[in-house]
Amino acid sequence: MNYKVYIINDAEEDILDIYNYVFLHDYKENADYLLNKIKESCVSLKTHPNRGHTPPELERVGVYSYKEIHFTPYRIIYETIENAVYIHCVLDGRRSLQELLEKRLLR
Repeated sequence: MNYKVYIINDAEEDILDIYNYVFLHDYKENADYLLNKIKESCVSLKTHPNRGHTPPELERVGVYSYKEIHFTPYRIIYETIENAVYIHCVLDGRRSLQELLEKRLLR
């Protein structure tokens, strides 16, 4: 069964921020490549949404409804509801997930 994949606004902003950072600090080609690979990873959840695992930071606080996959060093955090996958954020795995989630929840 195929799932519908939705990238919510926060995740779209995350992807745009990543693209812009790489574009400004590296090469446009690398930014384009990274953008395509992140999108491919997101779309791959259409057929395999259960392959991810619960982020350890969320597991420690008893939150199991979210999963993550990686396109190293980026973490794609998503939730599966019925026949849909919702991408909530795309984060740099070298940064603290807890700090990022706290900032996101407070805004």
